[in-house]
Amino acid sequence: MDDIDRKICEIMQHDGRTSSAAIAEALSIPTSTANDRLRKLSANGTIRGWHAALDPEHAGASLACFVLIDMDYTGESEAVGILCTRPEVMELHHISGAHSYLMKLRIEGMQALETFLTDIVKPISAIRRTETIFAMKTYKETSEILITSVVEKGLK
Repeated sequence: MDDIDRKICEIMQHDGRTSSAAIAEALSIPTSTANDRLRKLSANGTIRGWHAALDPEHAGASLACFVLIDMDYTGESEAVGILCTRPEVMELHHISGAHSYLMKLRIEGMQALETFLTDIVKPISAIRRTETIFAMKTYKETSEILITSVVEKGLK
């Protein structure tokens, strides 16, 4: 990925509806070049999809919480598969430290969380223990990734 691709990615992360013409103008490149680069970034998997960023309150998912999960090795891959299919699960990370996984949820409220943990999580045999941490207020939540160039990293 060169600097033009990085700049295109930064623009598209900020506003995925930006037109190729606007990208071309911002980067002083032909519109056809912007189109080609967008197509290649999508084809090679750098751009994984086009999404709308929703306000959790308006979407009915105002409760943000993080669940630390302790899991047995036996049945672990099945458990991960089950959790990854759930729409409430925003993120699932295999982590180091005292716990096995960190799961981020966006859910309607406490009753929905209790139902999710009782009906979905607890029946999974590999899960030994969970610890839930609630976000009282969210100050920043983004899916945008910091894009740095090879030169900025000193890896030239």
